[in-house]
Amino acid sequence: MVDSPSPRSGQMLDPDQAPGKEQPVGTRAPVLGTALPLAATPGQAPSPSVPANPPRTPEQPKDQPRDPLKEPQPDPFSELSALYGLTERLTASSTLEDTLRDVLEAGATLVGAQRGMVLLTESSDGRPPAFGTVRAPGTIVGLGFDHSALGALETVPRDSAMYAGLLNGCSQVLNPGPLNADPLNAGPPSAGPPSAAPSNVGDGGTAVPGPGRPLDAVDPDARFHEVARCLGFGASFALPLTVPGEGTAPFGVAVWFYDRPTAPAERQQRLAGLYCAAASRLIALEVKRERLRRTADTLRRGLLPDRLPRLPRVQLAARCLPAGLDGSHGSDWYDALQLPDGCLALSVGSVTGGGADCAAAMGRLRAALRAYAVLEGEDPVAVLGDLELLLKATEPARTATALYAYLDPATRRLSLAGAGHCPPLLVSSFGASFVETSLSAPLGMLSCWEAPSVELRADRGDLLLLYTEGLARRCGPSLHAGQLRLRSAAASAPRDVRHDLEHFCSYLLDACESERDSDRVGDRDGNRPAPEADTREDDIVLLAARFV
Repeated sequence: MVDSPSPRSGQMLDPDQAPGKEQPVGTRAPVLGTALPLAATPGQAPSPSVPANPPRTPEQPKDQPRDPLKEPQPDPFSELSALYGLTERLTASSTLEDTLRDVLEAGATLVGAQRGMVLLTESSDGRPPAFGTVRAPGTIVGLGFDHSALGALETVPRDSAMYAGLLNGCSQVLNPGPLNADPLNAGPPSAGPPSAAPSNVGDGGTAVPGPGRPLDAVDPDARFHEVARCLGFGASFALPLTVPGEGTAPFGVAVWFYDRPTAPAERQQRLAGLYCAAASRLIALEVKRERLRRTADTLRRGLLPDRLPRLPRVQLAARCLPAGLDGSHGSDWYDALQLPDGCLALSVGSVTGGGADCAAAMGRLRAALRAYAVLEGEDPVAVLGDLELLLKATEPARTATALYAYLDPATRRLSLAGAGHCPPLLVSSFGASFVETSLSAPLGMLSCWEAPSVELRADRGDLLLLYTEGLARRCGPSLHAGQLRLRSAAASAPRDVRHDLEHFCSYLLDACESERDSDRVGDRDGNRPAPEADTREDDIVLLAARFV
């Protein structure tokens, strides 16, 4: 008779204990959840039974946080749960640098290391073949290292023992140390841990260079050991960042360092390898997104002027903080052009929409406005009127706001006109006031656009401030509140700050950021109104001119 599994526990029941069969008097039926002794097969020793109440492990102090990775893992499911929790944290990272730092922290917890770093390699898809870069080629992201230490690690050659085996197809590189010992006085390999024996494993293996290599000019590890002695780490463990199916060459390397000569256990190495394999896909996506964002930012900045004109009687300064193309509310521009008559044409504006198409439309409008300014720059209303006709003809589904100013440095005469744009600020020794130019609709919204022009004369030392909506919304919880705070910040700027336009622009940005931080904190009673949509999704443009 074949044994049948229990419908609840799944254990094999003895025929004498099958349901429906009477049990002998004086015997007790087995309780579910109690381990039963397994019957020994012929030729096999009987398996000891598991006690019903196993001894408890000593409890951890209450004031010390529990680390699930350091607790004994009874089965592989607990390891998978821990890896899933660590990998899930990466999805909350918003930038590539944050993702790499999370990988370093999680990996250090898995292998028991104290410090670490991540280097990104560049493959043959158009990227330079060198370790690089979150912001610039040659930079790295570290954990537990300051800038000087990261700079020293950047000087380690790629073919050194720190990660040379990874470039040759090894699955990991272990340097159990001692790395910070003097290589001339290092002991024999047997003095180190058993895993410190030198080996060179090929594809899929582990490269473990031995300690005590001779220090000579051709040894690529000489610089590695020198940096190890300076930074005080005795061992290292490196893993590649590779996406399966996209080539065998790793696109990055993660290295963790130990303060003393040691080697992670086999289980720690296995868990770290599984974690890096799972995290590599997310890192690769972040690398692609970061590359696209940097390319888009470069193209957008290429649509703006690379330098401002220099005139003897007018000083100029500008700031442009573009938002991401995917989440931006529009694409803003600024421009300053010296006209043939020696005067100056200033403009700021914003094209509604988002994405690369919006940025391209912004570039076309800015180029057209420059042409109209050269032809009829003295009349701001005519310049904006021609721009509105062009917008309707070429971009009928878009609208735009714009502000145009004509400055005569000799007479300090100003002529301005706006199309649904934020009014500019005129900062003088008596304070700051708005120049009303917003009594008009945006371009492309009405069948016939009309707007009045404003003319005034400035004094020597006065500042004209042109900005976009993103700066005003950065300063306060609403557009109107942000404009009032911007005017207050400009009026309260110290005299020496107003004399230096670069310093003045930085002062306004810092003042608006501090105001925004105070809005986020709120008052104690919680009566402060909540901010509107996140202003960091708006471009921030600031253009300042000062008469000297």
